[in-house]
Amino acid sequence: MIKFFLMVNKQGQTRLSRYYEHIEIHKRTMLEAEVIKNCLSRSKDQCSFIEYKDFKLVYRQYAALFVVVGINETENEMAVYELIHNFVEVLDKYFSRVIMFNLDRVHIILDEMVLNGCIVETNPNRILAPLFVLDKVAEG
Repeated sequence: MIKFFLMVNKQGQTRLSRYYEHIEIHKRTMLEAEVIKNCLSRSKDQCSFIEYKDFKLVYRQYAALFVVVGINETENEMAVYELIHNFVEVLDKYFSRVIMFNLDRVHIILDEMVLNGCIVETNPNRILAPLFVLDKVAEG
């Protein structure tokens, strides 16, 4: 099961966070700081899977952005690694420019892909269908 999903820049600032189990706000801040420190300190030659406390971290770097997913021991690391890539490809397909101004849309995309910590959809067309409907409604 997926515990959390983070997007972080190289400066260590969290740009997106989604938690699939309850963690208190002050503990989230500490957790994010530790997770970011662990991922940013690794070289590109090192593996993208990290054993961390009672769970695993799976991350990928895209330019100046890191996508980090915390999973329990039963989740398949490679499946989550590919989920991250699929997520980024869907973002690239939908957005033609900077995504940080459209965080509501990024959350919709993530919600279409992951529900209650479980991967439920990977087909980009199905993931983007609700957004295309919202776009048509917004146009008039």
